[in-house]
Amino acid sequence: MVCGGFSGRSTRLAATCGPGPPRPGQARLASRDSGRVRAPPTMVHMANSTKRVLLAAPRGYCAGVDRAVVTVEKALELYGAPVYVRKQIVHNVHVVTTLEKRGAIFVDETDEVPEGATVVLSAHGVAPVVHEEARARSLRSIDATCPLVTKVHREAVRFADADFDILLIGHEGHEEVVGTAGEAPEHIQLVDGPGDVANVTVRDPDKVVWLSQTTLSVDETMETVRRLRERFPSLQDPPSDDICYATQNRQLAVKQMAADCDLMIVVGSRNSSNSVRLVEVALEHGSRAGHLVDYADEVDAGWLEGVSTVGVTSGASVPEILVREVLDLLARHGFEDVMPVVAAEESLMFALPTEIRRDLKAAGMSDKMRHDASFAGAGSGLH
Repeated sequence: MVCGGFSGRSTRLAATCGPGPPRPGQARLASRDSGRVRAPPTMVHMANSTKRVLLAAPRGYCAGVDRAVVTVEKALELYGAPVYVRKQIVHNVHVVTTLEKRGAIFVDETDEVPEGATVVLSAHGVAPVVHEEARARSLRSIDATCPLVTKVHREAVRFADADFDILLIGHEGHEEVVGTAGEAPEHIQLVDGPGDVANVTVRDPDKVVWLSQTTLSVDETMETVRRLRERFPSLQDPPSDDICYATQNRQLAVKQMAADCDLMIVVGSRNSSNSVRLVEVALEHGSRAGHLVDYADEVDAGWLEGVSTVGVTSGASVPEILVREVLDLLARHGFEDVMPVVAAEESLMFALPTEIRRDLKAAGMSDKMRHDASFAGAGSGLH
């Protein structure tokens, strides 16, 4: 079953993962008898029964990241290189570097794209003005915004049309926040965490709603909402959860395993909000240490001294191959027993953007999506 990551045998971002998940809602720590996973033959086995890895599931690619990455890949196949991408398609160094090698050119603004060229808009979403700029330059624009981010944009437009003050909980300068705020800048006020609540002012305390960036810490967001509601008792909630399912599930897995970990290693890039949050969640819920790494060679051997249990997970934009490389390194240090911590099951897939599906169909090419979300089920993602 293809699930996520980058295979060295192909230029596609793809990998494999293990057996299926437990029944819905059956979160568990796999037992040594039924769930233990041995390191692959390529690893150097060092017998030491006191050392183990707790491997979070789900982890890695979410449906929105999968869709965005495949969108760039399909655009390169369909239109040929170069294909321009506004901002990083997703916040992961490995993904961006891999796509650059295939012919993608990443730019900060649309005015850097030659007139008439193809540009893919990143998964984080853009303000309406960006679409206007693309049209003005006659660009072939493909919108790879995650549908869950698009949902927040639509909520912002709806509440702005109803003349609400919209309190957008998120991190200042994050691309997703910039895009959402751009939908109704005169109605939206950024609230950057619980400490920012005291600075909020509204026109009518009875017409206030909160929305959020999709990749935040669930706990911190709820604390921000609690403080906002103390000030504005009539504060309305969004129609549905704004923090995406993948962010919540990856944080849930970390919460379940953190107290048993001497060290938590989160694979992800430093500009990835959801990856950074996973380190914070691990430390808040009992892991004695936590580190964020892009690649296995960033793991300091000193971190492993005196450690018996290492937790491993990855952010929602991380290919599974990077996790496998970390597990390989840990095995060489004696951490050969890998025990999955299963927090949820994921099977959500999004169709490719309409623009590219139309052109793929006209060219007689497949518009089928793969499923690269790295849910490892009861396995390790190593098979």
